[in-house]
Amino acid sequence: MAESAVKAVVGNVSKLAVWETSLLCGVTGEVGFLKDELKRLKCYLRSADAKRKSGDECVATWLSQIRDVTYESENVIEAADYMEKRNRLKNGFLGAISRYARLPSDMVTLHKVGVEIQRIRRKISEIFDSANRLNIDLDTSVLGKCCVEDEFPRGNDLMDQNFEDDVVIVGFEDECQEITDRLVDKENNTLSAISIVAMGGAGKTSLVRKIYTSSRVKEHFDTVAWVTVSQKFKAVDLLTSIVGQIMGARVGFNICECEVGKEIHNFLLQKRFLIVLDDVWETDTWEQINKMVKAFPDVANGSRVLLTTRKQDVANHVQMPTHVHHLKKLDEEKSWELFSSKALPSYSRCAVCDVDEFEELGKKLAKKCNGLPLALAVFGGYLSKNLNRETWINILLSWPSTKDGQMMRDILARSYNDLPDHYLRSCFLYVGAFPEDYEISVSDLIELWIAECFIPHTPKHTLEEIARKYVTELAQRSLVQVVSRSRAHGRIERIRIHDILRDWCIEEAREDGFLDMIDKTACWDSASSFERTLSYRASFQNFSGQILQATTPNLRTLVGFELSSIFLPKLRFLRVLHIENSDLENFSPAIGGCIHLRCLRLRRCGNVTLPSSIEELLYLQIIDLRKTNLDSTLPNSLWNIPTLRHVYLSSAFSSPRSVGHKELQTLWLTCASVGTKYRYHDMVTFLRKMRQLTTLFLVMKPMHAKIMNIFAYMPHLVDIHLASFGVLDKLPESNHFPQSLRHLYLEADVIELDPMPILEKLPCLVVLELSGYKGRTMSFSAQGFPRLQELKLDNFSVEEWRMEVGTMPKLSHLKLWLCKEMWKLPNGLLHLPSLKNLKLVSKSPISGDDSTLKELERRGCKVEL
Repeated sequence: MAESAVKAVVGNVSKLAVWETSLLCGVTGEVGFLKDELKRLKCYLRSADAKRKSGDECVATWLSQIRDVTYESENVIEAADYMEKRNRLKNGFLGAISRYARLPSDMVTLHKVGVEIQRIRRKISEIFDSANRLNIDLDTSVLGKCCVEDEFPRGNDLMDQNFEDDVVIVGFEDECQEITDRLVDKENNTLSAISIVAMGGAGKTSLVRKIYTSSRVKEHFDTVAWVTVSQKFKAVDLLTSIVGQIMGARVGFNICECEVGKEIHNFLLQKRFLIVLDDVWETDTWEQINKMVKAFPDVANGSRVLLTTRKQDVANHVQMPTHVHHLKKLDEEKSWELFSSKALPSYSRCAVCDVDEFEELGKKLAKKCNGLPLALAVFGGYLSKNLNRETWINILLSWPSTKDGQMMRDILARSYNDLPDHYLRSCFLYVGAFPEDYEISVSDLIELWIAECFIPHTPKHTLEEIARKYVTELAQRSLVQVVSRSRAHGRIERIRIHDILRDWCIEEAREDGFLDMIDKTACWDSASSFERTLSYRASFQNFSGQILQATTPNLRTLVGFELSSIFLPKLRFLRVLHIENSDLENFSPAIGGCIHLRCLRLRRCGNVTLPSSIEELLYLQIIDLRKTNLDSTLPNSLWNIPTLRHVYLSSAFSSPRSVGHKELQTLWLTCASVGTKYRYHDMVTFLRKMRQLTTLFLVMKPMHAKIMNIFAYMPHLVDIHLASFGVLDKLPESNHFPQSLRHLYLEADVIELDPMPILEKLPCLVVLELSGYKGRTMSFSAQGFPRLQELKLDNFSVEEWRMEVGTMPKLSHLKLWLCKEMWKLPNGLLHLPSLKNLKLVSKSPISGDDSTLKELERRGCKVEL
């Protein structure tokens, strides 16, 4: 990871302007020298990396020294830049007074910076001497290159292709049908289990997920829950997760296992339920879960437990009637079907001169994967990026004869080393920081990658665009699994990583000192790992009653999940803090001095107080406090941070009266009330200044109707979510809406006038979600909604729904929720050429005998009642 560290830091420090002021004149030259030396270090990395891969431990140590000195250089350069940024924030007389008052402390800081630079220079000199002793070649061609000229992305990599979970679609159709039939068998009312047994990478989890999300299962069971068990687990954690899924409640940290079990038992007494236990390793897992109290009652209503495991004895050891299903490997035909969909996807076949020859080679290579879906998908994804006849032949001839486990590791290593650059390798390893089977928000992940400086600056694309291409590249290679896509944008929205790939990422990241994983309920628990290999990033998971010590003073990234009563140490070089579902203590003093912080994400956390000095975090790009309870009101000084780009807040928000952030791109606010009319005016004034917003998510109770008028000041908006209006009498004219708008959500108690004649004129609108229309008619004209693909109507009642021929030509998904007054579907639905899915939810009076509904089904439209 030394190369990615050097490139990222060089790219970052080149943007830091340490100005030639009288205060800094003594260190400006030293800082410039440091930047030049970092660029020189790049020249050695290509040769050194090749030697490291050959197993040269001395070179590996040398590379870790480069990484260390690179990060130290960035810290000292940024310290000088920070001081100058802070002094330039205030102008005029008050600014001069402030700078004069800080002059003594600034002089001390500058002295420390100078001393630190001299120390780093000596280390760099020793590194150059070591390069000569280790015979590491100098690649002078790198000197003329800039970070922005990396060859990635290229060609098809810029295309955000549509990926399906082919591991499920290919080869498991019969198993999917058989297991689903057993789950919904109405003849068997006894609580019973189905255990699916196969080795890792055989597709167990993917198959069960396909079944779990199917409409047959959703309609048959009253409630469902899914927990990933893994090798080490705490029964109380599994039960707590189940409570959250079936009851929608978050359990406190100190609740005992017995109480959670009783809650589940009582709730399920009147429910037909399905519980999925994924990745079970121990034979006594079921007994451990039910040790304190029998959480899952047998009330003879056909409830089921679905279990996946790699071990036969585990599959048989469930204290209830159990059917064991041995998942077979894919046969030769199905293996090739899956392999070819990855290695020779439709979008790249046109670039292949002799497809038949590649297919002949591909069938031989597919056999090497021994019918394992994960191996077929990852290996196929690797070959899709290497469509070269000689490459395929060389791989086939040199393929080692190994067991399935080692074969999978060889394939992963090959695919990882083939990633186009070190930036993307860093991005991939970073995914391992998340918990097993965790659904990762791509937007969250991209914000983290950017905060970590993993995304290179390029002249033709924004950082967000490049990062999304990275996600696409990883998906094309089957290194991550696509969970969902945004219909509004056509891009990947959520991903997850297979547990085998995640384990490999963690091992590789630890070996490189890139990331350490400390998980008290899984197999990752290595307190000595920091001592063995200095790591600059750490992921803590499932801690209870622990105090996180400053294991390394240079920690740059701290990621945490399910932490209880945690005291954070002071980490002065911290750049990323991402913590979820945790209880924090003494947070404000710990975060106050983290001047390098880029990302502050505390989601669903308790005991959080932000320091009043938060405005001193001059590099902060992201603050995310969604569903986090603040112990005090958010400091208004937050809005003075010049680098702030994404803000997500849930409570304790009061709109500032005199400040607004002109460069903000994302604003996500939920608050109980804006208070008085005067405070509402402050809110509108505040929002009008945010002219660069692309995403606005605003929930206020009550939402004032005039808030709709702010859109005229936000021409770049793409996503709008506005909720909790009382009465919304009339929408602004269509030309007052941003013309780039793709996704619109509006929720009101009552929308009085038909909004469709206005909204249908928005040229880019793809998804429309509307709640509360109570008018007599609703009209869609022939030229209306030219790009709309998804329409959701909730809590509305109309006497007449008019649809002219030609309206909504691209609409594919229609969802009607709480349409209590609609007794018949409009015939106009039959004129929608692209309609593929119709869902009627929550006691719709429309019956299955509706003539329009029947005709839609006959035409192939999927109808869900």
